[in-house]
Amino acid sequence: MIRIIAAALTACGLSVIIMPLVIKISKALKIRQTILSYVDNHMSKSGTPTMGGAGFIIAAIAGSIAFSERERTLLLISLTVMAGYAVVGFLDDFIKVCYKRNEGLTPLQKIIFQVLIAAIVAVTAYHSSLVGSAVYIPFTLKTVDLGWFSVVINVLMFLAMTNSVNLTDGLDGLASKVTAAYLVFFGAIVFYAAATLYGPAAAEYRNLTLMCAALFGALVGFVCYNGYPAKIFMGDTGSLSLGGALAVLAVMTRLDFIVPIIGVMYVVSSLSVIIQVAHFKRTGKRVFLMAPFHHHLEHKGVHENRIVSVYTAVTAAAGAVTYLLTLALA
Repeated sequence: MIRIIAAALTACGLSVIIMPLVIKISKALKIRQTILSYVDNHMSKSGTPTMGGAGFIIAAIAGSIAFSERERTLLLISLTVMAGYAVVGFLDDFIKVCYKRNEGLTPLQKIIFQVLIAAIVAVTAYHSSLVGSAVYIPFTLKTVDLGWFSVVINVLMFLAMTNSVNLTDGLDGLASKVTAAYLVFFGAIVFYAAATLYGPAAAEYRNLTLMCAALFGALVGFVCYNGYPAKIFMGDTGSLSLGGALAVLAVMTRLDFIVPIIGVMYVVSSLSVIIQVAHFKRTGKRVFLMAPFHHHLEHKGVHENRIVSVYTAVTAAAGAVTYLLTLALA
């Protein structure tokens, strides 16, 4: 437990120290966000420095490695995957900033990169003696073996999480605060699962708990600059790396099926977009004033601070219920 707290505090401190430097560099290099024309109520945010995700990623990696135990195979894989998605996000942000193309990478290019990383990780996990093809049944910590289908599930997990976190990153502090709340309870469940294991597997799970704590701490430090009104945005560098981190943590701990429960607000973001697009193509009419759902609430007159607070509170409540049910039923 001391290692976990130390990792969180170290990552938080590093994030607080690093972010002013990231902001300064972003301003000097004119790495600034361009707001899409249809998000007219955010025009005042145009020109805000972006790619802030680079700062909390560095802090999270440093905090994770500094306090990890010897059995760190799964941790190193997870950190590498997070960094890999950060590179994809960086390319997307770089194109937006340098080539003045606010869409960045094309949807096809993004999908290719995401599927490639996801497939490599899913196959690696399947052949790993520490992961394999079994997954935990929600709330029970009992496993069910999915065989080769686990590879498909894990690839879908990566695609769902990277895109859902990316869609949720639409208001000041929204993705960072929701993800911080998510990590508290997901990490607590991983820590509890570690106590049921023995030998190297237990140490591996403790290290993944430590990664959750370090990433939480790094995000808390980042929120000091990303909360309303944001001094810097995380950009796709941050949102894709966060999605990749949450996905790989779920895959490596075999907790895939609790992700949509604790991450219910990510599900809301994705479903609102899917419903909006599908309904508009079928009828030419919109279900929401704007998607994702947090933009709909904005257009209804709800202040973004209130939206962020509600999203974070619902995530925390879903996480607390999931954790308590796991303690009661496992």
